[in-house]
Amino acid sequence: MNTPFDPDMPPRRPGLFARLRSSFLTGIVVIAPVGLTIWFLWSFAGWVDSFVLPLVPERFQPEQYIGINLRGVGIFFFLFFTILVGWIAKGLMGRSLIRFAESLVERMPVVRSIYSGVKQIAETVFAQSERSFEKACMVEYPRKGIWAVGFVSTEAKGEIVSRAGHPEDDDLLSVFVPTTPNPTSGFLLYFPRRDVIELDMTVEDAAKLVISAGLVYPNPKKPVQTPGKKSKPEA
Repeated sequence: MNTPFDPDMPPRRPGLFARLRSSFLTGIVVIAPVGLTIWFLWSFAGWVDSFVLPLVPERFQPEQYIGINLRGVGIFFFLFFTILVGWIAKGLMGRSLIRFAESLVERMPVVRSIYSGVKQIAETVFAQSERSFEKACMVEYPRKGIWAVGFVSTEAKGEIVSRAGHPEDDDLLSVFVPTTPNPTSGFLLYFPRRDVIELDMTVEDAAKLVISAGLVYPNPKKPVQTPGKKSKPEA
């Protein structure tokens, strides 16, 4: 007779309810990301339509020609209008109109503050999107002996270098040290180049490392072998 502590006893098969529960949870894991993504895109398209379509003349709206309301049409109108405005703003006449409009806004106390703030945010997020961090790095922060992952942006220039009293024989680098798990906030710090250790991982891999709080590491690269030399066998 086998006892419950007998190691030779075969494992008990899960019951029907346990198998159904496991299948249900697996289905939720599969369906939830897809469903939430579709719901978000559907809701976003409807939100854009509610703002954009009332501004579009009725004769240009496709609903009166096909008889149904196409969700997401407002996004195409918005993209077309934004590209058209950007194309005009790049021209001489467009720049002149923008300067004239901004000169009028500068005379309005409350509107001036709102406009300048929104403009700075838009220029930082969109106009500078082509600029990216150069390298991922490690720096000792917030004190010696504690290392943080950061991103090298540019070399410090102008007043930053002169005020810091940094020697001319060593560059001063601006390093952005992000917070975890939200890398959009962080600290802008200036380090001598000799105190910055550049990493071989890409900026994207370093960002994943920060977002995951150290749980997702990039795949290690294979060591480059010098011709004529063999790699040492692993212990």
